[in-house]
Amino acid sequence: MVNVNRLIRELDELAAISSADSPAVTRVLFSEEDVRARAWLRQRFEEAGLEVRGDAVGNVFARWLGTDPTRPAVATGSHIDAIPNAGRYDGTVGVLGALEAVRSLGAAGVRPVRSIEIIMFTAEEPTRFGLGCLGSRMLSGSLSAGMAADLRDVGGDSLETLRQSVDCTGSLGDVPLAANAYRAFVELHIEQGPLLERQGLDIGAVEKIAAPAAFRVHLTGESGHAGAVLMPDRHDAGLAAAEVALAVERAVLATGCPDTVGTTGVFRIESGAINSVPGRATLEIDLRDTAVESRDQAEVGIRNAITEITRRRGVEATIDVINADPPATCDPMWVEKILAAASARGFGAQRMISRAYHDTLFMAQICPSAMIFIPCRNGWSHRPDEFASAEAIGRGVEVLADVLADLAAD
Repeated sequence: MVNVNRLIRELDELAAISSADSPAVTRVLFSEEDVRARAWLRQRFEEAGLEVRGDAVGNVFARWLGTDPTRPAVATGSHIDAIPNAGRYDGTVGVLGALEAVRSLGAAGVRPVRSIEIIMFTAEEPTRFGLGCLGSRMLSGSLSAGMAADLRDVGGDSLETLRQSVDCTGSLGDVPLAANAYRAFVELHIEQGPLLERQGLDIGAVEKIAAPAAFRVHLTGESGHAGAVLMPDRHDAGLAAAEVALAVERAVLATGCPDTVGTTGVFRIESGAINSVPGRATLEIDLRDTAVESRDQAEVGIRNAITEITRRRGVEATIDVINADPPATCDPMWVEKILAAASARGFGAQRMISRAYHDTLFMAQICPSAMIFIPCRNGWSHRPDEFASAEAIGRGVEVLADVLADLAAD
């Protein structure tokens, strides 16, 4: 039986390890808070009798040995890093919920044939390096060791330097998983959307995960005194950036696809003085869709708009691709197992699409994968008032435990 009270207590304890005051949670990769949270989590794993190890990029693995540990294991898990001023349930429900699922199975006398492994993925959030799902990208081989080592944060510190400073030693080349390392991967997560709550349902069985792409646009104009440079003579990088941000919205809407979304989440201008014409601007654009075709259509529209805006304003542009990933299709058999487990417990469930992307996006490249969604209040996420009820979390963990037991039974 799932001990929901223990799980909620642990979620609260983990949330308290934060550089932001409660109820907000901030845990950026390799920060002091992240290091403390990792140590706290390892202790929970060890207390549960799991075999714990880490890899060179900071992924943490906790294994419950099966009766035949030579067979490919069944994996589950998520992340515990949190963007600035986030909530306490994003990712953490999938890690601590997985731990509670394993504990409940053990307490019920279940002895899996295959080992069950919980993974805490490094840096699902892109806060530090501007690239999401760092740990799972490397596990899947989607990001090479060389490219990863060269990643730098806004302060100029490289991943290679930072990981060594927190004792993530070893070769990054050893991070990718061996072929057939896992039979399956299943991730439990809050929906981060309103559909389950609106429809009064308990469980979402994710069938597809949207394809994310991200771009960094650097605009260079001419700075100057706000009073002395007349309007006809200006090459204002800030205004060009404003036009580009609006062009993102137009290009996304022009696809006619409801699943195409675009966000300009980073907008920086320099010199940042009220009495100076901006000479430089940097935008970071997030573009997502469940279909590559409409996502690419929006990208073409954005690039064409940048060309026209910069020509007209006498501003130069460079565009760096941060990532452009394919969508993921979850394994149909595992989706059915999630629906069957929910039905057996009398929970309302439906098939869903994840428009947010998760570590499952990359795990699906190397083993059959699926996701379990639970409702969260108003669909709110990435904000301090993010909330999932104890009842919703408990139902999600029960379904996860049932699916893990099924997948690990042979």
